[in-house]
Amino acid sequence: MAEKPQPVQVLYCGVCGLPAEYCEFGPDFEKCKPWLIQNAAEIYPDLLQDANAKEVDKVSNQLQSSSIADGTSASGSSAPKQEPVKKLPGGKIKKKERQEVIIEKVTRNKRKSITTIKGLELFGIKLSEASKKLGKKFATGASVVKGPTEKDQIDVQGDIAYDIVDFITQTWPDVPESAIFFIEDGKKIPAV
Repeated sequence: MAEKPQPVQVLYCGVCGLPAEYCEFGPDFEKCKPWLIQNAAEIYPDLLQDANAKEVDKVSNQLQSSSIADGTSASGSSAPKQEPVKKLPGGKIKKKERQEVIIEKVTRNKRKSITTIKGLELFGIKLSEASKKLGKKFATGASVVKGPTEKDQIDVQGDIAYDIVDFITQTWPDVPESAIFFIEDGKKIPAV
């Protein structure tokens, strides 16, 4: 008689709940790594090597920081502390967001156009109030929508780019005219 197959034993991650083989594709692999090193080292042997290398780096960094704290370093002078750089997933460095207002005119259906205004919220302006003021001033529809980068922007019906810079600087004096830019033919052009 044929032997009855046994069920497969699956090891689930204690952090994310996924099978341990799939943790690297999950939402928080960095949080899972310590658990995987401890409980599933045979699935991720390179994590064990990385952990050993990080421990060596951590010890050497502690030694360097203690010598800097004592005032004795290899060059004999104390080095100034640098701010830690915020890194995004993938190792990219997060840039500080510039305070600038970007105005772009998008044409649709040959004659109709929409003027988009991005960046007003960086100056502490509520976008819902700004869209109401823009709609009243230019007698047109204005609304706050999510842009392609998942950030809120104001869409105003019609081509109001000719008068928008004066309106913004008069209504909100916190916004300097030098911080307003137009996008024309894919190039950023200062409004001044």
